[in-house]
Amino acid sequence: MSLETTRIAGVECTRLGLGCWVFGGSQWGGQDDDESAGAVAAALEAGITHFDTAMGYGGGKSESVLGQALAGLDGGLSVASKCGFQETAEAMVAQVDASLARLGRDVIDLYYIHWPKTGADLRPCMEGLEQCRAAGKIRGIGVSNFSCEQMDEVRQAGCLDAHQFCYNLFWRFPERDIIPYCLEHRIAGVTYSSIAQGILTGKFPEHPTFAPGDQRPQTVLFDLAVFPHLWAAAERMKPLAEQAGRSLVELAIRWCSAHSTAAWPRRCWRGCRRSATRPSRRCRTRATSSATTRRRAPVLQYRFRYPPPAAQRGEEPGWWTSS
Repeated sequence: MSLETTRIAGVECTRLGLGCWVFGGSQWGGQDDDESAGAVAAALEAGITHFDTAMGYGGGKSESVLGQALAGLDGGLSVASKCGFQETAEAMVAQVDASLARLGRDVIDLYYIHWPKTGADLRPCMEGLEQCRAAGKIRGIGVSNFSCEQMDEVRQAGCLDAHQFCYNLFWRFPERDIIPYCLEHRIAGVTYSSIAQGILTGKFPEHPTFAPGDQRPQTVLFDLAVFPHLWAAAERMKPLAEQAGRSLVELAIRWCSAHSTAAWPRRCWRGCRRSATRPSRRCRTRATSSATTRRRAPVLQYRFRYPPPAAQRGEEPGWWTSS
């Protein structure tokens, strides 16, 4: 199957990727490794070449499962991973080395700082990743769940290639500032929870139940004051998908792709590459206009964190606290 492609940090990959959080099992009520391997095989058969994992997904288990599933299939694939905030550049380098070992790879195509830590100096994380890039351990550098101010800070220490943020039909806060910022600074956008943790599959009953250990009931989308409205909205969208001859999940993914990255650069702005050992300057920028970012659309107006609760991460809630 032929899928649309893009480039992040010079690496070509499909615009659709497989998120591997569930492979870690620990926050999803358990997961069978054989089913995870089967999901990777199905993604490859469908033509998907981008796979996203993290050290925080099951304490590295997701990386190990993905590495085993992709063993011997290096050509034409793009693998992304992440780790949380580290106090020093040396600690960040150590995390990258550990991810490489679990994945069984010589290089990781895109490596993210998974979550920021409010009030901490974020630049050592970027300095460590730039050292890894210079050593050939990673190709691209990204952040996830960062505010615009936090992206400004890390860009003082290196070149930022991508930002991964939560975005879907129900969660559109990034339209306010994150998407315009990334457009302006030529930072590639990568969305997660694009089907709202499964709600936009249309398969949930009106009163869902979850296995022990599944973290979704603690997120805003499944809050008892919120989920009934989202469930009703998903039911109302099903006829629209049927009119187009598609499923609801296909409609949701296509909408997300069109609204989050349709006008984004296919090649990241590379004029900002610097040595990690030199004092940094601001990345070069180029303004880009987008009708999508000019439109104002209704979004959730509840004061919750999503996802997951900060207490589970052991970090500050950061910019996901919205009102």
